[in-house]
Amino acid sequence: MFEFIDVERKFQEDFWSSHKSVLNKLSFKVEEGSLCGFLGANGAGKTTSIKAFYKFIGIDSGEIRYSKTLGHNWKEVRDNIGYFPERPYFYPSMTGREFCKYIFSLGNGKDFNLNLKVWSERINIAYALDDKMKNYSKGMLQRLGFVTSVISMPKLVILDEPLSGLDPVGRGDFKKALKELNKEGVTIFFSSHIVSDVEEICNDLVVIDKGSTTFCGSINKLLDLDKEDRCNNVVVNTKGKKINLKYMNLVSEENYFSHGTVSQDDKNNFLKEVIDTNCDLVSMSENRKTLEKIVYSDILK
Repeated sequence: MFEFIDVERKFQEDFWSSHKSVLNKLSFKVEEGSLCGFLGANGAGKTTSIKAFYKFIGIDSGEIRYSKTLGHNWKEVRDNIGYFPERPYFYPSMTGREFCKYIFSLGNGKDFNLNLKVWSERINIAYALDDKMKNYSKGMLQRLGFVTSVISMPKLVILDEPLSGLDPVGRGDFKKALKELNKEGVTIFFSSHIVSDVEEICNDLVVIDKGSTTFCGSINKLLDLDKEDRCNNVVVNTKGKKINLKYMNLVSEENYFSHGTVSQDDKNNFLKEVIDTNCDLVSMSENRKTLEKIVYSDILK
């Protein structure tokens, strides 16, 4: 759908200061149909990357390529992209409906009334469309902003920290809407620094640090990085018998229950051993790193 190739961008705070590199040979690719998270700590370059993608700022070197699916010139590409910035501005004297109509008029979308009805209901903001936005809460404005980004039914939606400032209900509504939109064939790319949100709904991931790519690929691929070291936490009821289970690394014993770990390679032998010794397996759960731990402990360490 789009690709960054060795993109560099430097800023100079004032005449006397030296240039600061914000994007440093940034390279990654987002495939068509992906629901892709864009992770990085605050200041990693996520918002700068999105601004460069949308041509709000120029780049010093490198290239940003747009798929022909989006269009053959910048106007066509722009009309096929829905965008929700990190710090949007809402005209307080306008109603939500008027604002959506205004944003819709900037593109070449069709079926405004139908799309507004569908998405305002999905994101639970339909009840306030005829209220002036000066009366909207932060969460209501976030919901309305999402509607404006999808109301023209673009092929690609770019969202910069869309879940920021939302309560748990709002976050749930947003995640559900993003998954539904993606199932309808829309490619979604959204930035965040909250890993759990990305892990819950995304299939692909781009991680950047100090303006450079540290990972680009499927989330499952990233979760499998610690596969060799993964083990299983187990609890066994020995029924009061003193039994040494050789395939279990014993951690603690309490009454009749033995707690321990079993390697992935020994799992089948351990299960057979439990049956042969007439013990009861109370629980077995895979001990694996969370995406958050992998990203912030292994990739961004």
